[in-house]
Amino acid sequence: MLRFKILASTIPLALAAFLARGDLVVGTHPCISTGETTVQIATMLWQAQSHVSFTNDPLQATVRVQIVDNAESADFVVLDDVDAAEPDACPVTAATRFIGIADTSATSEPIIYLSEQGGADYRIFVKSRSFTPRDAAALIVSAHSRSPARMAAASL
Repeated sequence: MLRFKILASTIPLALAAFLARGDLVVGTHPCISTGETTVQIATMLWQAQSHVSFTNDPLQATVRVQIVDNAESADFVVLDDVDAAEPDACPVTAATRFIGIADTSATSEPIIYLSEQGGADYRIFVKSRSFTPRDAAALIVSAHSRSPARMAAASL
């Protein structure tokens, strides 16, 4: 009976450990490598170190991202034609920054206006099975913005 009680108490702990790491959701997540670090869309929103949000109102946006029709006119191109992602394409290390896409925006986080109109801060071209234009916009804006923790340390 004691063995059963020990086993019954171990299962919730193991489940909590898997949830904390986000390993219950298997698969790749949109990511890009930038120099010595990797920026990746977080599996779960609470894992994110910084967040971005999207708006349909260009007046509320802090960053404008344009979806363009050809790769030559884009600042950031996502193009894939493979069925499966390479396992080592974006390794998760201590330097990996996880980005969350939030429903509401914080005043210190980027608010992205995604459109096909000109006059944007970034231009993206996306033709992918694993990336959406929202994913690409979130990654490029996050890769170019400083994290709040680094900004706070820099201001000391």
